[in-house]
Amino acid sequence: MHFVPSEDQRLLTDAVRIMLTAECPPSAVRAAWDSGTFDAARWKAMADLGVTSLAVPERLGGMGWGILDLVPLVVEAGRVALPEPLIEALVSTGVLADLGGSFAEEWLPRIAAGNVVVVTACAEVDPYPAHVAEADMVLVCEGNQVVVAWPEELETVAQPNIDGARPTASIVRADGEVAAGDIGETIVRASQRGATLSAAMQVGLGMAMIDQAVAYAKQREQFGKPIGTFQAVKHHLASALVGVQFARPLVERAAHSLDNGDPDVAVHVAMAKAFADETADAAAKHALQVHGAIGYTWECDLHLFMKRSWSLAASFGSTEHHWQTLDRTLV
Repeated sequence: MHFVPSEDQRLLTDAVRIMLTAECPPSAVRAAWDSGTFDAARWKAMADLGVTSLAVPERLGGMGWGILDLVPLVVEAGRVALPEPLIEALVSTGVLADLGGSFAEEWLPRIAAGNVVVVTACAEVDPYPAHVAEADMVLVCEGNQVVVAWPEELETVAQPNIDGARPTASIVRADGEVAAGDIGETIVRASQRGATLSAAMQVGLGMAMIDQAVAYAKQREQFGKPIGTFQAVKHHLASALVGVQFARPLVERAAHSLDNGDPDVAVHVAMAKAFADETADAAAKHALQVHGAIGYTWECDLHLFMKRSWSLAASFGSTEHHWQTLDRTLV
């Protein structure tokens, strides 16, 4: 088991970090809240860096990378609360690659080029999928089949979401073509990919919230000195940081299991998602305590990251769903 990134992976992660830092400041996340959609130009910029092609098989214009290779990039997306449907696109890439056939041949090169957005909706673990209304094609998992539907073949109902930059909806009706292939295994793997990548984004969100709390603790003063000098504040933030840092190897282990067909993959994915959700939530609570009342206000950037984290905790299987999976599996 080797979790150390290659030189190519490090270089790409650095390039993505630099691009997202410049192109996705908190003001860009706020803009997504206002518009109710993501930024097509930023999505294309990510595609130009190669991000959308990484999980696409090489023969179809991609890099053929595994989930483990994608984890550092999704962590970086979490650090800026990226509004774009990165997780959804990467999950859908895996679904199409698993299914193969004409849909994969036609759509995967277009996904690699960043020309389309494809979303997978698995109601069993994620009843309110994100970015459905913005997708060019939706892969709807219904029972033991996958329906390939275009926007005009879908009837959806917008659902309220605490994160305004991540619009969600329920699917009432999905007409379209039923895909062929090993559907049962494909649906399971789609859910596991989504849970693992959501956990990776939680790691990035947790790190970002701790960074914001540390920065604010250096500015906010009580009793004539910055509150960051107080031992209790240091301990809380250190505890939150340790939790987030311990979540990352669990995410990497889950990704490795997915890439290699580990028989215990369900356990590893459940542990990663449940632990990453809880550690990100702990980071949010400690960061909010450091900020005090200002942390609740719209003007403070912290709430953008907290609300993304809370939204993700309910996606691709809630925190409780994954703890229950562990209870059933490990008894």
